[in-house]
Amino acid sequence: MTGRQGPALSRRTLIGAGLGAAGTAAVGSGQAWAAGPTASRPRSAPARGRAFLAAAMDAYPGQDGLRLTQSYTDQAGLFSTAFTYDNALAILAHLAARTADGLKRAKTLGDALLYAQSHDPAYDDGRLRQAYNVGPYTFYDGSPQPDGFVRPDGTVNVGTQFGFTGTAVGDMAWAGIALSALARRTGARRYLSGAVRIGEWIERTGRTDEPLGGYKFGVDGADRKLPFTSTEHNTDLICLFGRLARLTGDRVWRERRERAEAFVRSMWEPSGGFFYTGTNDGVTVNRSPIPEDTQTWTYLAFGDRTRGCARALDWAAAELAVQDHSGRPNSTVPAGQSYEGVTFSSASLLANEDAPIASGQPRPDRNAVWFEGTAHLALALRARGARGDEAHALRLLASTEQAQDLLGGGQTVGGTALPERSGVVSASSPLDTGFGFGYYPYRHTGATAWYLMAAARYNPLKA
Repeated sequence: MTGRQGPALSRRTLIGAGLGAAGTAAVGSGQAWAAGPTASRPRSAPARGRAFLAAAMDAYPGQDGLRLTQSYTDQAGLFSTAFTYDNALAILAHLAARTADGLKRAKTLGDALLYAQSHDPAYDDGRLRQAYNVGPYTFYDGSPQPDGFVRPDGTVNVGTQFGFTGTAVGDMAWAGIALSALARRTGARRYLSGAVRIGEWIERTGRTDEPLGGYKFGVDGADRKLPFTSTEHNTDLICLFGRLARLTGDRVWRERRERAEAFVRSMWEPSGGFFYTGTNDGVTVNRSPIPEDTQTWTYLAFGDRTRGCARALDWAAAELAVQDHSGRPNSTVPAGQSYEGVTFSSASLLANEDAPIASGQPRPDRNAVWFEGTAHLALALRARGARGDEAHALRLLASTEQAQDLLGGGQTVGGTALPERSGVVSASSPLDTGFGFGYYPYRHTGATAWYLMAAARYNPLKA
């Protein structure tokens, strides 16, 4: 995921890191579900996931229909922050539902991203910021802060109190993937135009002629280019540029796709059967830690046509497998419950369980399940379809559905109670990623969206 080599720009870096009292009080919110709203419960687990996405999108209705989806429940301490990546995933999950309401919501979110793209207070070059503020929120003392997604002067609020104002190539790529999916579904030219603007910004800003090639990380909030090159980002670009080549008919996108693909291939480690995370200087490959998503996303983007990708799935399934339960040190899983899945990276398995993940935060559980990554793996296994893959994927989905039922109870979005048993938490217990930030048991738009796509067999990275 975005932010691996550049924690200052990560949409994850500040999740639970240095958030003060509001961020720490609820970190043990993996308790069993407390009494929720009296409305009738949706019947299926995917329906409950979709109900969460709808609630997170509708929490701040006073935007004349133009709104984004809050990324995490209020208990994470990020208030109404809407990460661009999470909103791109929400669009794709709504499209995966193949319902009239899903299409309507996907179009609303897509139009909000287009509005942000064309009404930035500082730039008009096709970029999207890392995050936006979706609506009114409150500080720790309860005082209202009414500056929402759209200001009275028509510009968008890009300055949340956490400073997520830079632009990462991976976040941009996912927004472009979501807009291109809308273009294919609706035929509306505006979505393709927005995706093309994103692709052109990436080409101008990210392209590098360093020995390892590929596309660089992005820019920070001061518009300074960051030196890192990420395997995950370039995997995203394989999909985005491939789609733009097909939708526009312009062969230049094919060349750009091949450039991103060559970088990803250069990160392959044949002796171990996995992909490395990237490079900090364009010359030397970063050999540790090894993350989950560079294994699963490469398969989703490449499929069986690229030697090695199938082995990378096996590496992730075996080497990053975890099982979390209440008997584990630092686990917040309630007694009698157990969850299986994968963790974030090889470093997560070696986390120091005697030290906090970050200042003011809890100590990590080495066996905490990362549910977003668990959904990545489930979807990739279903796409591969080798012997035993479907059974394995169904176990992972069942674990994720149990988490939706039993973890993160009593959490809210915009101060409003969520539909009962809706939304998947980021992690079963506090999780140290090994990249300078952590995940916690807060219900999350991104994790829920990936679960919904895995349940629907919807591959968002298929060009």
